[in-house]
Amino acid sequence: MADQQQEEAAPRTPDDALGYEHARDALLEVVRQLENGGTSLEESLALWERGEQLAKVCQRWLDGARARLDAALAAEEGEPDGN
Repeated sequence: MADQQQEEAAPRTPDDALGYEHARDALLEVVRQLENGGTSLEESLALWERGEQLAKVCQRWLDGARARLDAALAAEEGEPDGN
């Protein structure tokens, strides 16, 4: 619960409005650019930082999905037999 409170207290970024698929696709593009090379050190660092931000957005989506699945499974287990 303390982690949830810390996340809620964390400043929101424009990336927080991204859907999972959009953030994942943007992250894949960052990885592609880094793997292709040809960028300066400064550009590479900026891409890396962008990738880290996008990875966090994806992880938040995945964590939320896991929590929803866990809650649904727990509710299902709590239902009386026959439903």
